[in-house]
Amino acid sequence: MAEQAYTVASDGETVEDDRGSSVYPEIAIGIDIGTFQSSVAVWNGSQVDILKNTKNQKMWRSYVTFKDEIPSSGVTNQISDEFEIFSGSAIFNMKRLIGRADTDPVVHSSKTTLPFLVQTLNIGTRPFLAALVNNVWKSTTPEEVLAVFLVDLRVIAELQLKRAVRNVVLTVPVSFSRFQLTRIERACAMAGLFVLRLMPEPTAVALLYGQHQQQTVHDNMGSGSENIAIIFNMGAGYCDVCVSATAGGVSQIKALSGSHIGGEDIVQNIMHHLLPNMDSLFLSHGNNEMKAMGLLRVAAQDAVIKLSSQDIVMIDVDLENGLRICKVLGRPEFEEVNRKVFEKCESLVEQCLFAARVDVEDISDVILVGGCSNIPKVKSLVLELCKKDEAYMGMDPLEAVVCGAALEGAVASGVSDPLGSLDLLTIQATPQSLGIEADGHTFVPIIPRNMTMPARKEMWFTTTRDNQTEALIVVYEGEGKKVDENRILGYFKIMGIPSAPKGIPEISVCMDLDASNVLRVFAGAVSPQTHQPVMPFLEVRMPTVDDGHGWCAETLVKMYGSALDLSILQKKMQQ
Repeated sequence: MAEQAYTVASDGETVEDDRGSSVYPEIAIGIDIGTFQSSVAVWNGSQVDILKNTKNQKMWRSYVTFKDEIPSSGVTNQISDEFEIFSGSAIFNMKRLIGRADTDPVVHSSKTTLPFLVQTLNIGTRPFLAALVNNVWKSTTPEEVLAVFLVDLRVIAELQLKRAVRNVVLTVPVSFSRFQLTRIERACAMAGLFVLRLMPEPTAVALLYGQHQQQTVHDNMGSGSENIAIIFNMGAGYCDVCVSATAGGVSQIKALSGSHIGGEDIVQNIMHHLLPNMDSLFLSHGNNEMKAMGLLRVAAQDAVIKLSSQDIVMIDVDLENGLRICKVLGRPEFEEVNRKVFEKCESLVEQCLFAARVDVEDISDVILVGGCSNIPKVKSLVLELCKKDEAYMGMDPLEAVVCGAALEGAVASGVSDPLGSLDLLTIQATPQSLGIEADGHTFVPIIPRNMTMPARKEMWFTTTRDNQTEALIVVYEGEGKKVDENRILGYFKIMGIPSAPKGIPEISVCMDLDASNVLRVFAGAVSPQTHQPVMPFLEVRMPTVDDGHGWCAETLVKMYGSALDLSILQKKMQQ
């Protein structure tokens, strides 16, 4: 790295929230942190420029190596071959692991398929990662690894732009939980970056598409009509779908859907297909096992890439210790091995179209972005579902997300353009439902998924026991009907409920989601006679729980049982 001044704060240190105190008024840069590769772009005054590193590369591999005392990343580090990343001294897939509990299936599937140590205790806390440095496992966390990567990224951006870089717009998957979002923000803060926006990836593409449509209308001297586009974004780690309606530079997000499936799942499936007993073989993470896992991963990854442009691929890899794989893999077999992945892609598209209440006949364009959108099966199933012969060709599938982030960076920085290229607005939608526990472990959504942001909504609840004077407000996000199918965000207790038979007290719970996606929950008891708060309402910003959040729901049940439960106040629902 160029200057010693750029250091990564320890993940254990407290990071001050200086939201709103911008030290550098320059245009915010856009960052697309991908599971496989990343990129940075900025508005140069007339158009978006994608920055290049010292090797003249626009796309930078998303990994950090720990071979030396000072770690280096894929932004600045030049690797001799692909196997070097998979030799045990590098950590990658940070985006897949960040903000997840060690009980998460994504974390567990990584333990025997990633050539570094993923350590879990299976108690609901975050996993620890470790790279092999001088035959010793050096432990770290996904946030710290991402922070190292972002420090290198920041240095390169400052060298290119010849100015200090602080403000960023960073793109995230639709399915990211609030824990993952806060961990991304923490990693940015550790790297000295201030997040102006965390922008869902397909929303960034919708913004870029809106600019394209605005320019087309301008060139044709027309007024322009509404264009409905479906955006399918599939990278190495995640798959997102979005339906947007665009007119006059304004893009309204009508629906979002997303899941943690991507190219990494496809690579893991091929690895298991080539070596069915790999989980037991690679469980110990010894030096020989790590080398064999790296060789197998390189072979699987290479096969996936080649099958995007050819019908069959020859796989011949010597894993040593008498283990050699020699196989011809055809595209039909490849598609069957990954059938569940492709079915999930299909489900996400159907789910998004249904939620947007859009007929496929009304779709103007199908926009395919992300590296996996180049897989023939992915491309054909999306186009068939949307009844289109070809995809929109107006943007680069690998650059669209970061270009959209750079546009948002300029807009969020208050930059204006005389030609109107930045007269853009994206009306966001909530990616996941937000609600509380009520009616006996039932998840009651207060702000539903795909509601226009900013959003504010109130619901009324009541007590479940006679003379109940306290209530526990437990906040969740997700789409499951039961609370244990969703993610707990936090909890707090309201007091001073007037003593009365169950079902009589009126308790208001209001959720407020601002344009920056900050969630605040207000709750308190209201007098049925005066309609005034019995006591001052309690306002809590979510999430309130962090590491160990897997324990929270269990502990709350153990501590309080059902004594402080709520139920929906039906008479208010009927009004």
